[in-house]
Amino acid sequence: MNGKWAAGSIVSAAVIAGAAMYYLQVYGFYEPVNAQQEVTITTVAGTTETIPVADFEGIDADSSPLRFRACFTMPVSLGTLTESYEIAEDAVPLNGPGWFECYDAAAIGAALEAGDAVAFLGQRDITRGVDRIIAVMRDGRAYAWHQLNGTLEN
Repeated sequence: MNGKWAAGSIVSAAVIAGAAMYYLQVYGFYEPVNAQQEVTITTVAGTTETIPVADFEGIDADSSPLRFRACFTMPVSLGTLTESYEIAEDAVPLNGPGWFECYDAAAIGAALEAGDAVAFLGQRDITRGVDRIIAVMRDGRAYAWHQLNGTLEN
């Protein structure tokens, strides 16, 4: 009988710890980003400019610089953006939590591959080794995330 109690205690502790880890990874550390009225983007000359945006919705977490995700509407046409701002050739959208419904990394990545969206360098080294990337769709929907820039390798 003592073995059943010990095994039951171990299994119960593992289930509780697993549920706590899941909650902390998916929900616990994220906080909403205050609605921003503008985003920073890097020009082809290497300087940064701010562009006003609408319908901003974002999340971030202090636990990692890679947890930032945002969705918004870009009022500037894609043609103007491609002429004036630095294109991010190696942009790969990182997955966000499933409950942040406006951001779908697979759909953004597919749009980038199909040429239905263009990725721009928002801000280089927003945190050491991490860049902010902004992807803009042809219809003006835009998404932002942080990704490693390769400067910390080796």
